[in-house]
Amino acid sequence: MPAVPSFIIEPLWSQFEAFIPPVIDDHPLGCHRQRISDQIIFDKLIQVLALGASYQKISDTTCSATTIRRRRNAWIHAGIFEALERIYLEVYDQMVGLE
Repeated sequence: MPAVPSFIIEPLWSQFEAFIPPVIDDHPLGCHRQRISDQIIFDKLIQVLALGASYQKISDTTCSATTIRRRRNAWIHAGIFEALERIYLEVYDQMVGLE
């Protein structure tokens, strides 16, 4: 069972995905493992936030806890979460009002 219903997750993912910078594969031999999908990592982060579970508990065969943390840190460094926070605050202010 998903941590958050899909009708909430899908719009969040669409907005989040627009902010993810393109990945540049600069491995000299190009022979490393295939990169885990950003959407899988996003879903795992939502589970961590919604369930309050640790990264270790959320990790499984699709993705390790280390991968989740690394991608989260890369996204924080890229400023994705700050950009989304601004967007959501603006939308909330228009719909409900922050005052």
